[in-house]
Formats: sequence, structure tokens, C-alpha cells
Amino acid sequence: MSRTLDSTPAADGYRMPAEWAHHTGCWLVWPERPDNWRLGAKPAQAVFAQVAEAIAETEAVTVAVSARQYDNARSSLSDRVRVVEMSNDDAWMRDIGPTFVVNDAGDVRGVDWDFNAWGGLVDGLYFPWAADDAVARKVLEIEGIDRYKAPFVLEGGSIDVDGEGTLLVTEECLLSPGRNPDLSREDLDALLRDHLGVEVVIWLPYGVYLDETNGHVDNFCRFVEPGKVMLTWTDDPTDPQYERSAAARKVLESTPDARGRTIEVVTIHQPGPITITEEESRGVDSIEGTLPRVAGDRLAGSYVNSYIGNDVVVLPVFDDPHDDAAVAAYTELFAPRRIVTVPGREILLGGGNVHCITQQQPSGR
Repeated sequence: MSRTLDSTPAADGYRMPAEWAHHTGCWLVWPERPDNWRLGAKPAQAVFAQVAEAIAETEAVTVAVSARQYDNARSSLSDRVRVVEMSNDDAWMRDIGPTFVVNDAGDVRGVDWDFNAWGGLVDGLYFPWAADDAVARKVLEIEGIDRYKAPFVLEGGSIDVDGEGTLLVTEECLLSPGRNPDLSREDLDALLRDHLGVEVVIWLPYGVYLDETNGHVDNFCRFVEPGKVMLTWTDDPTDPQYERSAAARKVLESTPDARGRTIEVVTIHQPGPITITEEESRGVDSIEGTLPRVAGDRLAGSYVNSYIGNDVVVLPVFDDPHDDAAVAAYTELFAPRRIVTVPGREILLGGGNVHCITQQQPSGR
């Protein structure tokens, strides 16, 4: 049974663990909406299945799927992947699922954020979003995990922690007018401390250029261990990403973490730039109220958008000249975990990547 608690995680001694802490499992949602995923989501479904199977090698995986797609998902996934029926609006479990928190005794609880499709009626990506907003509560109910209901809009992709008291966010995202217009940076800073059990919030100015989530940090800059981050980079000073990444690096190198350490920044060159092809654009249904997929539009490609599993790291690659360097960097950063690459383009065409479609459930140990 899942109870809804009246307190906050920090008040109860709970905190969000780093992604490399041990997982009980991982959650995904099966993609299907034809106004976001091309060709009826068939190419995307094939890649989601690859991601699920790679993670399932070392931890339990659950895929939530609508009733109309249940049989297709079940037949597309091996028996080691659990499939549960759950209503949804799209397939971004990182953002619609719960953020799990743990205490020193190893107990696990979940935070259920308000979700409004990355901007509500200001600049949200689709309407309605009520089914997505209910996913976190349903996941916690299925797992029998107690729930904190956060009183503000947030997505799991907009936060990243080191597990030792430090949180990364971007101003571009958290201060966007479509999320919490009545809350100041100071208000949000306090709410983040209360709900994630952190001590220091590092506010980076921007995320990846043209990221439709208003610059989620998980596509841009993430901890790889306490005191060390990987940062999306470009060597081209004429690329709009250059200024954004340089601004983040300046903040990171001048802001001590919660333990007083100077943060080491490892840069990982972005792929591309990657743009939507005419064929890809034609494969997406055009529906009013949904963000269109227009040929020639630049996509927010990044190698940082990966999943850190128990014994593997699932890394998106793009058949790009920078792929090999990204794999080499990951191999060094995450040893002894094995690096498993998956084709990232199909997920990117929908607006995110591997990290965006996954949500780890920590074991608490």
C-alpha cells in the first residue's frame, strides 16, 4: 500500500541518491503517439525495446503501456521485462514518473511532481497531459512505496544530483514562465532542498540549444561521480551551443559543491548538429496543439543523455564522427561498467534520449 505523506523528504531524513547508486529496477513508457513518433512509432519502439533489454541485463525493468499497445509491447519485449498497463500521453518516464528518495536505513519513498507537458498553456508540447500527470502516483501504488506530493511543477530530467548534497539545474528550465511563474529562484531553491534533501543547488544559465524542454540539465550536464561532471561541448565558437556550454563551465568551476570541492568538468563534444530530414518529417502526423516536426529543424543532440545502470551504461550514438570519442570518454568515466550503445536518432526525433525515457528505482542500499 502507498500512503501520501504530509511532510517533506528532507524533514523525514530522505534524499535523492545519485544515479550510480544501486537500483532495484528501471521504469519506461512504451511510445505510440503518431504526432510525435514517426511511422506510428514503430522505429522508436524498436529502440525503446533495445534500451529496455540492455538495462534488463543487470536490473529489473518495467515498461508501462496503454491498453491498445499492450499486446504489441508484450510481444516486442523478452520475458525478463515486466509489462504493465497504464494510461499515458507520451513516453517520457524520466519527466512524468516519480523521483525516488532514500534514507540512511535504506528505506525508499517517491516524490510526485506536478507535470504540465514542459510549459502548460504557455509553451507546453501537447495538451492534454492529465494521464501523464497521474503516472508517478500509479508507479508508486504498484510498488507499494509511500508518496510525497510536491506542490510545484518539475520534471525528473531537469534535476541531477551527486548523492552527497549537490544538485544541478538550469535557470532556463526551472525559471521558464510556463512552469512556476509565481515562484522565484529563491522559492524554488528552498523547495528543491526540501524535496530532494540537497544542500547546494548549482544553477547553470542554460541547457542545450533548442532543447524543447527549455533546457533540461540531463541533456546537458550530469554528475559522473561526486566532484566530477560531464558537460556537452562544442569546439565551434560560431555554434550557439558554444556560449551556453562555456557559461556553464564558468559556473561549475567557480561554485563549490556541498562538500566544498571544486568540480572537475569533463567535456564531451556534441554530435552533429543533427537536423530533421524531409522523410522523417513526413512520417509524423501533423496535429494542432502538438509541437511540429519540421524538416531542417535542429535537434538537441547530446551524448550526456544516457542511463547509468547497475553494471551497464546505455549510451545513445548517432552514426556521427564524434561517436567514438564519446564511447571512449564513457569507457573511462564509468569503468568498470560496460558501455552499451543504442541508436539515438529515433528517440531524439521525439524530443529527448535514453535518460529521458528511463527512471531508475533505487534499492536504498
